[in-house]
Parts: sequence; C-alpha cells; structure tokens
Amino acid sequence: MHNPDEGKTSTVVLTGDCLITRRLKPYNEANFTQMLEIIREADISFSNLEGLLTNYEGYPAAMSGGTYVVGDPIIADDLQWAGFNLFARANNHSMDWSFGGLLTTSAHLDARGMVHAGVGENLAVARSPAYLDTSAGRTAIISASSTFPPGAQAGQQRPDLPGRPGLNPLRYETTMEVPAGEIDHLRQMSEELGLEEMKRIRSAAFSRETQGCSDVFDLPGADFQFVAGEEYRVKTQPHRDDLKANLRAIEGAARQADWVIFSLHTHESAVGDLREPAEFVREFSRQAIDAGADAVVGHGPHYLRGIEIYNDRPIFYSLGNFIFQNESVRWLPHEIYDRYGLSLESTPDQLYDRRTDRDASGFPSAEMFWRTVMPEVKFSDRRLQSIILHPVTLGWELPRSRRGRPVLAEDDEAEDIIAEITKLSSKFDTPIKWADETRVGEVSLD
Repeated sequence: MHNPDEGKTSTVVLTGDCLITRRLKPYNEANFTQMLEIIREADISFSNLEGLLTNYEGYPAAMSGGTYVVGDPIIADDLQWAGFNLFARANNHSMDWSFGGLLTTSAHLDARGMVHAGVGENLAVARSPAYLDTSAGRTAIISASSTFPPGAQAGQQRPDLPGRPGLNPLRYETTMEVPAGEIDHLRQMSEELGLEEMKRIRSAAFSRETQGCSDVFDLPGADFQFVAGEEYRVKTQPHRDDLKANLRAIEGAARQADWVIFSLHTHESAVGDLREPAEFVREFSRQAIDAGADAVVGHGPHYLRGIEIYNDRPIFYSLGNFIFQNESVRWLPHEIYDRYGLSLESTPDQLYDRRTDRDASGFPSAEMFWRTVMPEVKFSDRRLQSIILHPVTLGWELPRSRRGRPVLAEDDEAEDIIAEITKLSSKFDTPIKWADETRVGEVSLD
C-alpha cells in the first residue's frame, strides 16, 4: 500500500449505525449543519447503512434483525447530500425484506454511484472489497457481520448452481471451559436424560464416528462445546473459514488500494460486561490490522465501546448509533405485531408503544443509546496523525417524531460523552483528553 503523494494528509470521518427511515434535508439548525460540514470536508466519510431503501418490493423475511427496517429510496440522495461516500451493508437488518429488499437496495445505491460492500448475490460478491477513488487515493471497504438471523449469510457460488444472496458473515465458535470433573457430571446428566443415547442413534444413522474424548462434551443441538479446564470460563474465537476468507479479502484490498477500512457489525459482548467487545472480536480486529486494514470500525450493539490503538492503527469497537429511526418505519409485517401480542388491526404507533411500554423500557429508556462520537481520523504519509472525537447526540427524551437524528452535542452533554468514551477506552490503554476550547475529545497517540 502506498499514497501516491508523499506527505499528503487523508481525512476519514467514521460513524456507527445509520438506521435511517426519514429524510435529512429539511433540517438546518446550527449544530446539525456544523456536523455536516465535518462530514463533507473529509476525503472519506463512512457509515453503516443498517436497513433497506426500497418501495417494499418483494416479501418480508420470516425472521428479521428486530424491527423490519425500510426507508424510502430517496433517502439515498439525502445521505449523499450529507456528504457520505462509503457504506457498509453487512448487518442484522440486511435481509429484513429477504432477497428482494437486499438486491433492490443495492440497485438504488448503484444507480447513484454509491460505494457499498458487505452484501451481494453470492458469497464471493458479499465478501469482496468495494473501492472509492478520491483525490486522497483509493479506499477499499470490506464489511462483515457476526450478528444475523438464520439464513441471512450469502451462499457460495458453484459451477453447477448459483449462490444465495445475503451478507458476508464472520461467524464465531464458543467454548465453555469448566473444571475437569464437571465434564463427567455433564455426561452423566446427559445419559440420565437420554441425550447420549440420542447422540449414539443419530451417529449410527448418519454413519458418523463418535469421538470418545473425555475432555470434551457436546450438548445436542447447542452451538457450543464444554471442555475441561482449570476454571469456569467462556471463550470465543472467530470461525476458522470466515476468519481466513476475510483476512484474505483485506490482504487483497491492501494491494489494490491506498487505504483499507474494515467494517464489523457485532452485538456480541464479553461475558459479564456489555460494554466490552467479545473475545473473538478483539482477536479478529487485531488480525485485520496485521493483514493490512488501516482502521477497523465496529458497530451493532447501539451504544459506545472503547477505542484501541493497535500497531499504529485504530480499532473502534463500537461507534453506537449515528442515526436511530427505528420508530418511524411506515409498514411492518405481521410477524412483529404477533411477537408483541397485537392483532391484525393494530398500527405501527401501537406496536412502538407496546414494545417500549410507552418509552418506559427498551431503547427510549436509556441515554446510552442516544449519544455517540464521530471520529475524524487523519493520516499523513501513511502514518496515523490524529483522532478527533466529535461528541454527537440523538435527542434522548425528545418525542418520537424528533429523536434519532444526530447533531453535535453541546455544553455538559458534550463533555459527558467524551468522559464516557474515555472511560471505555482506558481498558485498552488509550488515553483521551477533553479539549475545552474546541469541545472535542483528542486521542493521545504518543
């Protein structure tokens, strides 16, 4: 990788989840337009497009990422107007409206020349980098998700059959480590419940050889293993095939572009602490940097997680919500109404009221979902020069009709947001200082 202009500075603005269902152009308050100026002045302005931009073509999926997120295609024009030029698409809402929603959204973005990655008509396309050319050089974006409903991952193409549309997965494997004696206890319980006999019958029926390892126990139907160890511990690691393929995509992109951004959508957390990333996320992110990524941008849990500087490159473990408009989707399928015990005659407003107990629970009840930072990252001659963290608020406690759109935070709220990300980043030994004059956070890189 190289920058063709020695010493040239490249500026990258990064944002988290853009769960957008309403237009941006009507608004012009000062702290909104000032935020847009920062986005527009950057060479690269990135966001995770979490949802679909369609006219409800096709059919809703049987399982969604939560809300079935659909916005009008004209919103794509507003995102370009706001200054964004690079988008991730792999997330748990990629397939909310099945194949039709995914491919129609791609068509709307492609028609506008918008650079996006992470989904496609087969796995090779979903996993491949997309490229953005600017005066600062060529930027590659690769997008993957570890969180998605069953069947959302893209399928591999074969010579005799087409692949399946979907997203680029980064699956993970979970191991429950328990003291050695507990393995025997688990196996005994499984025998008493008849589960071991079921495993033997299935193994014989499908000609599988049983593994008689005394240090490993598999629970039928579970997506994790118990292994003998010295203590109780939950371990996660990236799925071997997905790890290898995504690192290979990064290595290839690094040879084809001046800058590589890897976007990872992940809800998974460390055991016992929702604000810390899962073990497999930390492992993958560092390997992504080693493979050639200039930044790893995490999002998914809808709140902030810490920042790590690894080998002179930033890892943002979660940038939280940037636009969060999951309460203004116009049409929703019956599956989500049925989930909350609502009838066919119910309307979206009744669904949103039921889901949050009229804002007393869920997302509207907690401030952490409604504030974030917008990093402005500068590179000079391929070296990380600075990271400025602009505090952003989405209007917590405002009415449903007004909350969810970002503006630069002011006064005490701005300082509180930087204090929050400073505390979260201290776990990765990343110092951040508050700049009182400019009202931003500055990551100390020395």
